[in-house]
Amino acid sequence: MFTGIDEVDWASLRHADGSAADVPGLLGGLASANPVERETALDALYGAVHHQGDVYDSTVACVPFLLALVASGEVADRAGIVELLVGIGAEGAGREDGAEDRLRARARAGVRAGAEVFVRLAGDADPAVRRAVPGALVRFLDEPARVLGLLRERCTLERDDRVLHALTESLGLFVRRHPGHAAGALELLTAQSAAPYDPGLRLAALGRLAECAPDRLPPDLVTVAVGLLRERSARRSGRRDGVGCPHSDTLANRLRRLRPSDEEGSQLLRTLHRGLGDRLAERTALLEGQLTSPDAVDRCNGVWMAAGLFREWRGDQRGLVTLIGAQLASDDDWLRDASVSVLECLFDLAAPAADDLAALVTSRPDLWVRRRERGAPALGGPLKALARSGDPRAAPVLEQVLAGPDVPDDLGHVVGRLGPAAAPLAPALRRLLGEVAPDSAGTFERAVPLLSALTALGDTEAVPQVLRLVRGLPESLRRRDAVVEAAVRALEEFGSAAPARVVPVLRELLESEYAAVAAGALWSVEGDASAVLPVLTGELADGMPRRRVAAGVLGRLGPKAGGALPEVRRMLLAEDPWERVSAACAVWRISGDGELAAPVLRTAWRERPYTRRAVTACLAALGPAGAPLHDLLRAELAARRRHLASPSRGYGSHDVLDDERLVRACREVLAAAG
Repeated sequence: MFTGIDEVDWASLRHADGSAADVPGLLGGLASANPVERETALDALYGAVHHQGDVYDSTVACVPFLLALVASGEVADRAGIVELLVGIGAEGAGREDGAEDRLRARARAGVRAGAEVFVRLAGDADPAVRRAVPGALVRFLDEPARVLGLLRERCTLERDDRVLHALTESLGLFVRRHPGHAAGALELLTAQSAAPYDPGLRLAALGRLAECAPDRLPPDLVTVAVGLLRERSARRSGRRDGVGCPHSDTLANRLRRLRPSDEEGSQLLRTLHRGLGDRLAERTALLEGQLTSPDAVDRCNGVWMAAGLFREWRGDQRGLVTLIGAQLASDDDWLRDASVSVLECLFDLAAPAADDLAALVTSRPDLWVRRRERGAPALGGPLKALARSGDPRAAPVLEQVLAGPDVPDDLGHVVGRLGPAAAPLAPALRRLLGEVAPDSAGTFERAVPLLSALTALGDTEAVPQVLRLVRGLPESLRRRDAVVEAAVRALEEFGSAAPARVVPVLRELLESEYAAVAAGALWSVEGDASAVLPVLTGELADGMPRRRVAAGVLGRLGPKAGGALPEVRRMLLAEDPWERVSAACAVWRISGDGELAAPVLRTAWRERPYTRRAVTACLAALGPAGAPLHDLLRAELAARRRHLASPSRGYGSHDVLDDERLVRACREVLAAAG
């Protein structure tokens, strides 16, 4: 197995932790008779030679020895080594022209050169090995007809359900990789999707057909799939208390994943949903079937898959939200917590579940505040979801929380969602802001949410507390910028009611690094262009940290900012896309020159979807003059996919809210234009 290992200069090779001198010992650990040593060695190799999917020169050197290990009948736990080889040989996203891409290509070539090993392992006595091998055969054996013959043979001979599932997954992969040889694989998948096969295997086959041959799906797909899911769940043995969802990202739920769960069932339905793609009516009906299943784990998986649908697609999903709300009454902690987590991210769209959220909040005061072993307390999920939905029933509960001993720092972030119903909270919020020590380590965490809440409430009585905070912030404070900017936004909101107190402070800030932010607030309060124009023009110089903010304020000044127009025009060539968008909006609003600005905004809209709300706000300010870009808004309203949904982008907790705000703004601009 290790012939020639001493001839490799491992010390000169590198891996994620530096020198690869330890790799021979790790490879030897894979052949140990001690299962703990084998597991430790495999884990260490993943962390060193294949860390987060990377490939190093030591990775390439490992491949022949890993192939020899899996070929040896004397080595236990070879399935894990096969999976490591599959990861090492996987195709990367690079262009194969950089050093890392060349290493990846060499590693892949090394695995392909040893692919005959996987042929011999296809009928191995260890079912775990047989389960790992089909994917390797499809990826690395360069004879499609032979691969298909091997898969067909194994489908006929195999009796282990988990191996059969792996074979089905590999047939789908085969179709995608070898479309010219797909007919035989599709026949196998079509056969597996029908009786008398096991319901789980039929679901797996349906998922793969949905991905690669939707014309072969049954016309009553949803009815069939829901029936198979329920039949599979009824057969599933070993039901225990504590069987939970495997998807939540909290530490507690990561620990809960160690308990038994139906990850296979989750994967089956995820594959089917992925294959259905934009067939939203069928996906919605399928989710309704999942969310009404007698099995709590099926419902929990349905909750998380509904979250994926909400984050990616627009549409009327009130029925699904209502079904998720119904899960809040469950005695299953995982199901309830999953439902709360999803509803938290829906904001206004969670309204159909508001009654269920309110019932949970009323019956479980222990869930109002989430106390953590480390860090400050946080607002409990049910109460946060209820408040974010805009339901006024959250206000009196928040008032009780504010009167308690442990006020969550993040409470202020939800107050603005409640509108006038939150007015009674102002005195307590004002008091808490007055208790924030400007020079404390946690000033940012405590002050910014409170400032946000008081600004949303328009609480002019908070002016003294805001001024105290601004004047007391030390230069060395962590995230001082964010605190000052939140305070200036508050002073801008309150300034018209107390100009004599607010204006002097804003004028002082014109001499600081916060000049652009302060100038915007001063313009809102006084409307005196001569007081802010020189400052804003100075802020447009190259390298100034708030050029984007300055350009935005100049746009608000309109034609009165004409003197700054040459500098703003130069910003149209800025490297930062946000600066280009701000400059284009300012140019258009100051000069009315849409011919110069519109192409910049059109390009940003197409290439940088996260700028679309800023562009739409600009068009709203322009009124009829923005008509040359109204086609973008009409196309946005016609789109079914949310503007921030992307395979390469993770999802943020505010993505749905941001998209809903964009849609609403597009409608308002077009409605105003007639």
